[in-house]
Amino acid sequence: MSTFKAVFAQQIDGKPQISIQQIDRASLPPGDVLVRVQYSDLNYKDGLAVTGRPGVIRKYPMIPGIDLAGVVEESSSADWKSGDEVVVTGCGLSETAWGGYAELARVRADWLVRLPKGLTLKQAMAIGTAGFTAMQCVVALERHGLVPVSGGDVLVTGAAGGVGSIAVAILAKLGYRVAASTGRAELGDYLRSLGASEIVDRNTLNAPAKRPLDSERWAGAVDTVGGDTLAAIVRALVPNGSVAACGVAGGAALTTTVFPFILRGVNLLGINSVYVSRSDRLLIWDRLSRDLPLPLLDSMTQEAPLESVFDLGEKIIAGAIRGRTVIRIS
Repeated sequence: MSTFKAVFAQQIDGKPQISIQQIDRASLPPGDVLVRVQYSDLNYKDGLAVTGRPGVIRKYPMIPGIDLAGVVEESSSADWKSGDEVVVTGCGLSETAWGGYAELARVRADWLVRLPKGLTLKQAMAIGTAGFTAMQCVVALERHGLVPVSGGDVLVTGAAGGVGSIAVAILAKLGYRVAASTGRAELGDYLRSLGASEIVDRNTLNAPAKRPLDSERWAGAVDTVGGDTLAAIVRALVPNGSVAACGVAGGAALTTTVFPFILRGVNLLGINSVYVSRSDRLLIWDRLSRDLPLPLLDSMTQEAPLESVFDLGEKIIAGAIRGRTVIRIS
């Protein structure tokens, strides 16, 4: 094809203009591998990008979509050949490199991961960067001593979102007792269906602190929210407990004291899906194919056409989407 369909973001008179267009194939940026994209997905950062909000796109023009899954069409790399089914997550797509909301994508060879055995391309995008980040959090917690008999629950905040939902499902399958925090009480049954043993109201969790240390409650935590929520978790971790922090929807500021870190030796683990070694990237995808219950993944996933990303973008920013949303490209 000489042209391909894509969500295209331009900046006109200093303002983002985003629409679905036919793009000349010759306009694709340089790269080692040309992929015919079949699926992308919808994350919070995608919502920011397609609604024209700041924080994701760093240069224009840009094709949004931070993930993609598809089939190699052309390759100048010896590692990849035509027909290979591949996944790209967490590598800067939609920020400085054209992303997944397009029928074609040209990317660097070292960004690709072969589709893990047992997964379909759709399931791989239902996992996406959100699921990759969730498993990255679990691996980081385990490397810092978390085991199912750690002597306390593992808390997951923002549990109804993409990262949170998958983190709950993974931890429950691995044998952890999971407490799921949400600001939407009506989603309690959904979170229990993923394996949560307890539902924690976000307002209760974020109650103003009366002292620098709270009662020891959490053996570990996956925090997708940040701000006051992260500060509340740190105060209530058991000695040598860890929190894997991967989100700032609740704010980037952390108002706490050094007491949890000095007196209890707690660990604050920063999680960024971009800065992952090749060996860890392969390990995480292998763990996902083995440790994520795929029937639950399918049950928390909705599929939508490319044309719906604008409305869905507004909804995910408003916190009105639960679980995972896969965008069908072709």
